[in-house]
Amino acid sequence: MGGSAWGATDGTSVKSADVDVVVVGGGGVAGLYLLYRLRGLGLNVTAFEAGSDVGGTWYWNRYPGCRCDVDSLEYSYSFANDLQQEWHWPERYGTQPEILKYVNHVADRFDLRRYIQFNTRVTSAVFDANSNLWTVTTDQNDMIRATFCVMATGNLSTPRKPDFPGIDDFQGEWYHTGLWPHEGVDFTGLRVGVIGTGSSGVQSIPYIAAQAKHLHVFQRTANFSLPARNEPMNAQTELTHKAEYPARRKAAYDTPFGIAGYPPPAKSALEVPADERDQIYERKWAEGGSISFLYSFNDLLTNKAANDTASEFVRQKIRSIVKDQEVAELLAPHTHPMGTKRLILDTNYYETYNRDNVTLVDVKSAPIEEITKTGLRTAQAGYELDAIVFATGFDAMTGAMLDIDIRVEGGPSLKEAWSAGPRTYLGLMIAGFPNLFTITGPGSPGVKSNMMLSIEQHTNWIVDCLQHLRSRHHRRIEVEPEAEESWVTHVREVADSTLYPLANSWYMGANIPGKPLVFMPYVGGVQMYKKKCDEVVANGYEGFLISG
Repeated sequence: MGGSAWGATDGTSVKSADVDVVVVGGGGVAGLYLLYRLRGLGLNVTAFEAGSDVGGTWYWNRYPGCRCDVDSLEYSYSFANDLQQEWHWPERYGTQPEILKYVNHVADRFDLRRYIQFNTRVTSAVFDANSNLWTVTTDQNDMIRATFCVMATGNLSTPRKPDFPGIDDFQGEWYHTGLWPHEGVDFTGLRVGVIGTGSSGVQSIPYIAAQAKHLHVFQRTANFSLPARNEPMNAQTELTHKAEYPARRKAAYDTPFGIAGYPPPAKSALEVPADERDQIYERKWAEGGSISFLYSFNDLLTNKAANDTASEFVRQKIRSIVKDQEVAELLAPHTHPMGTKRLILDTNYYETYNRDNVTLVDVKSAPIEEITKTGLRTAQAGYELDAIVFATGFDAMTGAMLDIDIRVEGGPSLKEAWSAGPRTYLGLMIAGFPNLFTITGPGSPGVKSNMMLSIEQHTNWIVDCLQHLRSRHHRRIEVEPEAEESWVTHVREVADSTLYPLANSWYMGANIPGKPLVFMPYVGGVQMYKKKCDEVVANGYEGFLISG
């Protein structure tokens, strides 16, 4: 391994160093846990991070109202019992500042910053099949050789840059929710336009409306949003939950979404009388949360007729909240079954449209044509704006990796290999790219689960694999093409058995012009995925070739 052998423990020099493992995206939730585990094995490891500090998605996304949509007590690391017992979450759902505080605490507590080079973007990673080494280069002129390379680059880490004509001529300020200024933005007294009503738009709009002189929301596609019912953390709830942590964490792996505590539904939405069904939806609406609502019945994501009952219930709720019925109808989604796009949680989103200083603009019927010096113009009208917020989402799941020139010497690049859509084995490795691992990549349940749980499960699998290789003095692992083909087919077949492909979602890459329309996550459930991962190991790393 060049200047580094299995078990070397220097970890001090980044420049021109040879290491066992290089981590791309070391400052995020996945990267930090990976560093913790790799250092626990005594491996020589270094990591690169584009941000100036730790936090990952919680470092970049600082828009007003930014909050997790998984309960705080579940969206947290489980690897250290003292950590999960001692940390206090002040609210049911963690805010961005609170989660960032937590991630910083973890980095400090386990002394992980020393292995991360911040303010550094990886530009290329090239594998030499003769030496079994990855050569990773950065925009800071680093060149580092490593036997293994792990991409902890995140699924929602590449903001979709606005492509509207005239944007450079706009004389006001514009912002992207995924690249929010660290010092925050004061919209007091300003005419503001928000473009996009996905999760970041829905979360930020009530906060911006409370500040702005007037807010125009430019909506192309209405999305389903449910009430979060956020509240201060209940002391008894916290005490009980923490007492049950070991059992809850274990039980979470036997659930579809990686979150325990929700009894699996036994009935179809079509098996109960309409009044009883609506009573169940009412209870779930009052309870708050997306997983709970989807657990109303057992076929909401597989049976269109069953889903129609839930979709219409939410549409009726929107009509009852929004006073202007024309606006309510624009906000009521009709283009996709509920839950097939990311199901949003909000606080007072629909109520915001009852404010006198908020106007909803339908840009489906009259698309935005250009950004002007003083605002924007649609096919129907012009709008004078002092500031524009682009809540236009991300090049999800593949964008961060494809921004890097990843290739094997003499072979195709990853961009070429994925030209028809991403292909992986278990979302962990890619055929034709030895010694390259991905965390919660395409073909895994990552984005359709509690990301914290999936990150830990993926990381544990990768680290156990490296330990297996080291104990047998192997330095190369690669995917058998047949195993990848079989998994890609399985992922597609499972998706096709659900309603998910009926939506033009970022799960499909539909939000990025020219991106292949391929359903990327595995939606067979965390429990089925983990079972498969465990079986692969039990069968001697079935589907992998190990050598070196």
